[in-house]
Amino acid sequence: MAESNFIDYVKIFFKSGNGGAGSHHYHRSKGNPKGGPDGGDGGKGGDIILRGNKQLWTLIHLKFRKHIFADHGNPGGESHSTGKSGQNIYLDVPLGTVAKDFETKEFIGEITDEGEELTLLSGGKGGLGNSKFKTSTNQAPKYAQPGESGIEQTLILELKVLADVGLVGFPNAGKSTLLSVVSAAKPEIANYPFTTLVPNLGVIPYRDYRSFVMADIPGIIEGAHEGKGLGHRFLRHIERNSVLLFLIPADSDDHLKEYQILVNELEKFNPELLTKEHMISISKSDMLDDELKDAIANEFSVPVHFFSSVAQQGLQELKDKLWNILQE
Repeated sequence: MAESNFIDYVKIFFKSGNGGAGSHHYHRSKGNPKGGPDGGDGGKGGDIILRGNKQLWTLIHLKFRKHIFADHGNPGGESHSTGKSGQNIYLDVPLGTVAKDFETKEFIGEITDEGEELTLLSGGKGGLGNSKFKTSTNQAPKYAQPGESGIEQTLILELKVLADVGLVGFPNAGKSTLLSVVSAAKPEIANYPFTTLVPNLGVIPYRDYRSFVMADIPGIIEGAHEGKGLGHRFLRHIERNSVLLFLIPADSDDHLKEYQILVNELEKFNPELLTKEHMISISKSDMLDDELKDAIANEFSVPVHFFSSVAQQGLQELKDKLWNILQE
């Protein structure tokens, strides 16, 4: 997925449709020249609705749509006829799309399932026709309701990648290499920081034709929670992963410190991230002998898993452990 095509944030001004006005009409005919009120109700204004589409992976199709307006309802007519409702606008979005108010940042809702719908703004109700105001003491009401106005609001749509397992690590921790080896994904791989600039998803085949989804997300750096590096753009994608797999490279100068920095960045961005199930792994472990592995393992108070993507070591055991965590 090219970086220029991966859009995970858009700001759009929306306006739902106005309701149509109720009709102020009286029935007139040769046989009944002074008939009663028969004005119909106005039609409802169009809604603006998000709809989940699992075929989409980005918000690029909304990048240049800065203003979106739904249709207005039509006015009511004679003979109690109701005006036509304004057409709803449906916006297909990737699974994992979150809607927020631009001004207040208030959470409005999210789309997580195929075909799921979320009404962002409801259209105005149509006004009642004068026939609805007829009473025993007012046989010929001269009043009909105007339609309700639609709602105007500037909203943010953000995409948070949905995956079973999210890879967490510094640039060059080996995340892209791991994903390329255990799945059919082809992320860009090179020996310099921030090779991965957009999330990459890979389906990991498992035993008995089962599978799970792994996300290679841009590398974290110290200060990411303040927006440094790829900052918030990276961190919000971590929020939607079920399990976090911390990758610490075997050639790190300080394995425990690197892990603690990663944990600290997640905690400062969103403390709830630390409540997720997680696993610590040491990548590039083909360069380690048993003595060095024991020394690294002793730095941590919890078990760590050693693997090498290039040497194909420990990969099946890694998938087994991740699968077991996911099933729990």
